[in-house]
Amino acid sequence: MRVSIVIPVYNESATVREIVRRVRAVEGLDLAEIVLVDDCSTDGSRELIETEFQGPPFKCFFHPVNRGKGAALRTGFAGATGEIVAIQDADLEYDPAELPGLIRPILRDQADVVFGSRFMGGGPHRVVFYRHMLANKFLTVLSNLFTNINLTDIECCYKVFRKEVLDRIEVEESRFGVEPELTAKVARLGVRIYEVGISYYGRTYTEGKKIGWRDGVRALYVILKYGILRR
Repeated sequence: MRVSIVIPVYNESATVREIVRRVRAVEGLDLAEIVLVDDCSTDGSRELIETEFQGPPFKCFFHPVNRGKGAALRTGFAGATGEIVAIQDADLEYDPAELPGLIRPILRDQADVVFGSRFMGGGPHRVVFYRHMLANKFLTVLSNLFTNINLTDIECCYKVFRKEVLDRIEVEESRFGVEPELTAKVARLGVRIYEVGISYYGRTYTEGKKIGWRDGVRALYVILKYGILRR
């Protein structure tokens, strides 16, 4: 089964070249394409993508205004043609070498969707923000109460889908609220969901981390929105 890797990019000129190199270096990956979606970067990321990532295996899309990660994923999902679609952040917090392990349950016909989990993995984890971890666990527990699935890390970047499942989901959230939205909508479909432990190479705000407390508040709203209002 061919795999599309969707990479949302916003001001990642320092890392996007390296993350693309790592994705292309993954062994045993039947790569359909790498879908790069620049969300109106202002640091030269767009120019780098336009210069270095043209032609197969790349598909490149450019937003004229900054719209957020959810909007970038919406664009990327629409452009993906592989039978499997995986999300990869453009920073270096997640190692593409772990993608085969995430895809494996789908290839074995055990799963339709696979989530990564930073709290299950036995690999290296950078020690960073304790309050972020608490907030993430709180949001995950709340999400699980509404979806009735027992995930451990709904905010993890790594989410892998059969394309036929992804085609049944309309992404409405434009920013980081897309993570609980995808979780709620996948759960509602009743498909087979697996979780795979991953490593995590977190970065600080001075190193470019973007998610903040407002995104946590929005995630809470999104969980309630799709858990109660959309029943």
